[in-house]
Amino acid sequence: MKTLCKTQGMQTSFIISDLDPIYNDAVQELFFMPHEDGFAKTFPANTPHLDIFYQHFTQVLEELILQTARIHPVPWEQALLAFIQKVEQQDIQWYLAGSAALAVRGLDVAPRDLDLITDDGGAHALGNLLFDTLIQPVEDSHGWISNWFGRAFFHTRIEWIGGVREDVDEHGITEYGPTAASRLETINWQGYDILVPPLDIQLEVNRRRGLDERVRMITQGMIS
Repeated sequence: MKTLCKTQGMQTSFIISDLDPIYNDAVQELFFMPHEDGFAKTFPANTPHLDIFYQHFTQVLEELILQTARIHPVPWEQALLAFIQKVEQQDIQWYLAGSAALAVRGLDVAPRDLDLITDDGGAHALGNLLFDTLIQPVEDSHGWISNWFGRAFFHTRIEWIGGVREDVDEHGITEYGPTAASRLETINWQGYDILVPPLDIQLEVNRRRGLDERVRMITQGMIS
């Protein structure tokens, strides 16, 4: 695979080309869109530090794709520990969601990344804290589920949303919406306290997604 940074008009694209088709699904899961040169993620051309983020991107791209495709194991525990040690002295409100929030409870799941939920200020603070590992800028995502979206690669992929919309639970409860945020639970993991959504909410989310094996594990975890 190859990478290319191309600016056309007011937009700059990080492009993946010469990609083995077996990785097409993994790349599209990362929100890269088909492009005349391969697959691309596009940002406003005047975004600060794009050259730095592109350099980070090229350095980790192969491992990023191989982890996303589950070819390489994901060192999520190493990543989470390193992240906590970076963030613990910072005044940033965040919690862990997704499969990693189940894994820290001891459930037998294999996270492919770390999913973090924070507020508007936290989204930018995490961007500053993880600047040396960002593989794209913290994006304005107003109109989506949150106001901001960030992505870094720090042993593995770390993603966060900031400023979650108040109405995201209207069509089904989520693990990142206001209902979950009002009922967070504290899990002690490797000596650190981590906030996570309650199991009953993660059960509902995974049931809705049709992840039967995970539903079984969560149900067992709620009983034990």
